[in-house]
Amino acid sequence: MSDIKAMYSTIRKDAFPDTMTILLGEEKLVFQKRTWTLGGEEKGLRYGENPDQPAALYVLKEGTLTCGGLRWRGPDNSVVSAMTEKQMIQAGKHPGKTNLTDVDNGCNILQYLTERPAAAILKHNNPCGAAWSDEGIAVALEKAFWCDRIAAFGGAVVVNRAFSREAAEMVAANYFEVVAAPAFEEGVVEILKRRKNLRIMELPGLGHLEDFASSAFLDIKCLADGGMIVQKSFVNRILSDKDFLPATATTADGLAVSARQPDRKELADLRFAWAVESGVTSNSVIFARDGATLAIGTGEQDRVGCVELAIHKAYTKYADALAFRELGLSLYELKQKAAQDSSLTQKLEEINARTQEAHGGLVGSRLVSDGFFPFRDGVDVAAAQGVVAIAQPGGSLRDAEVIMACNEAKPQVAMVFTGQRSFRH
Repeated sequence: MSDIKAMYSTIRKDAFPDTMTILLGEEKLVFQKRTWTLGGEEKGLRYGENPDQPAALYVLKEGTLTCGGLRWRGPDNSVVSAMTEKQMIQAGKHPGKTNLTDVDNGCNILQYLTERPAAAILKHNNPCGAAWSDEGIAVALEKAFWCDRIAAFGGAVVVNRAFSREAAEMVAANYFEVVAAPAFEEGVVEILKRRKNLRIMELPGLGHLEDFASSAFLDIKCLADGGMIVQKSFVNRILSDKDFLPATATTADGLAVSARQPDRKELADLRFAWAVESGVTSNSVIFARDGATLAIGTGEQDRVGCVELAIHKAYTKYADALAFRELGLSLYELKQKAAQDSSLTQKLEEINARTQEAHGGLVGSRLVSDGFFPFRDGVDVAAAQGVVAIAQPGGSLRDAEVIMACNEAKPQVAMVFTGQRSFRH
């Protein structure tokens, strides 16, 4: 290959048909292939997950499901798949599969956060950070960004309110690949267009995602042998504080134990974090406080290991934020320069000490886990960092042991059950 970089700019023409029909018994779903006329040329998806994988996007045009007596989404519920040329305000290097699936997962998260302005930044189909705020989209986006400034580089920004000028200035000052919003305030698009390759998407459906929160879609997982698994998509049962369940259990010797109930602010953060959890690859945990994620642990095989990973990320990102805000250097740049500069060595030691003292910003945080704690070790590790409240599905054989870990922590940690697991593979 003469120019290895060319693989990223080469558009893969797909040979997929214009329509796709799925028959489930007597019920039929008809999908239409999506293309856009950009620069006078008809284009579909740029490519799939990798440049050598042709791909096509289809939108549901006809048919609805009634199986199982469930509420299924129909043809009028499209957000990303129905995007038109007009809504693709700036195509940049027109989108591929990963760009659209990142925006789609932003919709997935934000459908449970419609009460106030909310923002999610996503990368590789996982949130780097998310937040909501009564102070507006710019504040929510700022809080989401500082959860993990490093991971947000090249990510997709998805919001549920009109994009403001303040939010646009922040995006223009950093590198993102996609911005998706239900609308853009006057003059905002011109600011965003300073980034020539930024994909700017106006998706009106982002403004009324509450219509999606209680309905499901047909979720299809394809196997490597060509087989398929179909399932009802995940639907979050925690839509208000009262939907949480008390954390109670009985020990092996018949002793009933219960955890402290979270206070109002703790419940609000647990509900927020549980909404974000719906978009995180399992096994996963999320630390959050004041309506913003602090650290997101994703894709680990063991529960306590996931908690430890999230804590490590929190410490790293906290130190990086200090270095970047005070010196204009990333943590890694500071370490490199400190090896040659004694004054920077002293500054690095100071930042590390402040990070340790603040426990990576986790003191007073709330924790959610997408699956139950099979042992108390995950709770013990989190409590040692200052976590004050936990939400988890419950249902473990060791629920009583886990609750006792909360009760023995100083200060005592609150816990509630969700009564629902939130795995995402």
